[in-house]
Amino acid sequence: MTKLRQLAWMSLAAVGLLFSASGSYAQSQDPGDQPGLVADDSFELDPEWQKQVVLYRTTEPPGTIIISTAERHLYLIQPGGRALRYGIGVGRDGFQWQGLLSISNKKEWPDWTPPPEMIARQPYLPRFMAGGPGNPLGARAMYLGTTVYRIHGTNQPWTIGTKISSGCFRLVNADVADLYDRVPVGTKVIVKQKPEL
Repeated sequence: MTKLRQLAWMSLAAVGLLFSASGSYAQSQDPGDQPGLVADDSFELDPEWQKQVVLYRTTEPPGTIIISTAERHLYLIQPGGRALRYGIGVGRDGFQWQGLLSISNKKEWPDWTPPPEMIARQPYLPRFMAGGPGNPLGARAMYLGTTVYRIHGTNQPWTIGTKISSGCFRLVNADVADLYDRVPVGTKVIVKQKPEL
């Protein structure tokens, strides 16, 4: 009876390892803008990418968003030399940019229509995807000026802290919902490629 129980546990452990390995393989093969994956709520971000209050020197007024693509952090400036810092995923090499924009629109559970440039690079992408948990824009989106770029959620939390997008900035859904509730349309957004000195 003990040997049978031992064999059963060994079989279960092997199945668990198989599922674990296949999950990490799928994550490592992720092309960046893949629809249809639903976030695993049990995924825990590395502390580096978790939302936290930090000291931050700037002449920008509270309420300004400063994005550092080199650091892979988004800062929401607060009074008293502080900022709320969020971990983000940024544009992969060749898709990073910098500039000064403002939030022109905000949407909850946004629909996704990949721009023609993205379709040309990735013709397998859907032409339209309704908002929801499997949508790559995640729970919220904040549109940046008249560009195709957004600050948005993601159904792929393991991509936070990486260079993976086509130029948008992604946060885990809980963080993008938190940021969404804190900033109005018209919020100033500064995107920097080089880290602060």
